[in-house]
Amino acid sequence: MSAEFGNVSSLDYLPEGDFVELGKSVALVTGGSRGIGKGIALGLGRAGARVALSYRSNKAAAQNTLRQLQSVGCECFAVEADATNPERSESLVRSVLERFQRLDVLVNNVGIFNWGTVADSTLEEWKRVLDSNLMSVFYTSKAVLPAMRRQHWGRIINLGAVGAERAFGQATISAYTAAKAGVVAFSRSLALEEAKNGITVNVVNPPNIDDKELSLEEARRMHDARFPVGRPPSAEDIAAVVKFLASDSADYVTGQVISVSGGWMM
Repeated sequence: MSAEFGNVSSLDYLPEGDFVELGKSVALVTGGSRGIGKGIALGLGRAGARVALSYRSNKAAAQNTLRQLQSVGCECFAVEADATNPERSESLVRSVLERFQRLDVLVNNVGIFNWGTVADSTLEEWKRVLDSNLMSVFYTSKAVLPAMRRQHWGRIINLGAVGAERAFGQATISAYTAAKAGVVAFSRSLALEEAKNGITVNVVNPPNIDDKELSLEEARRMHDARFPVGRPPSAEDIAAVVKFLASDSADYVTGQVISVSGGWMM
C-alpha cells in the first residue's frame, strides 16, 4: 500500500472529545476514485467533510477525483490500497488517522461484480467476489472501530444492492447476491454491538447504474421506464442518502437498510 500524503503511524495518539459538525468531519470512502464511490466522495466533500479515498490501481482516476474535490475547497488525499487484504486495510485506516488525527465516517463502497452460473464458476472467481464485497467490509470496519470508540462517535455506511435485505436471488450472480445479503446481516450485527459506543452502522442499497458519471441534473432530464419514478439513477442520488446517514441528524438511525432505487425492485 502507498499513500500520496502522510505516513502510517500508531492509533494511540487519537484525541478525546465529542464529534464536531459534518463540516469538520473526516470521511474515508473505499473505492472512491470512480463510479458511485466517486459520487459519494464528492457529495461528502461538497458538504464540507475532509475526504480520504482509496483506490486499488487506477491512480489517474484517483487524481482526477482529488482535483474535483479540491476545486470545491475540500481537503483530501488518496491512498493506494487493496481493501480485500486485512493488513492493507489496517494500514489504510492508519494513514487517514496520521493525516487528519481522527476518522468519523467510513463508507465501504468496494465491490466487484461478474456474471457466471454456479456450475461454471471457479472457486477463485467466487472467492474473489466475496472478498471484494463482503470481507473488505469486515476488514475496514474492524480497523476503524478503535478510533471511533475513542471518539464515542462514528458512522459506518456499507453499500449493498437493491434486494439484499431480503436475500434476493438472481441467476448468474450467486456470489454477488450472497455477499450483499451478508453485508446486510453483518451490518445489523455490528450496529447492535457498537450502538453503546456512539457508532451507527447502516446499509445503502443502490440500483444498477448504467452511467455512473451521470449527474443528477442530467438524470432528471431523462426518461427511463425501468424505474417507477421515471428517470435513471445517478451517483448523486446515492450520495444524498450517505450524507444524511453521516450526519448528526441520523444519530438515532442504525442497523437499517435504505434502498435508493426510484421504486425499482421493491
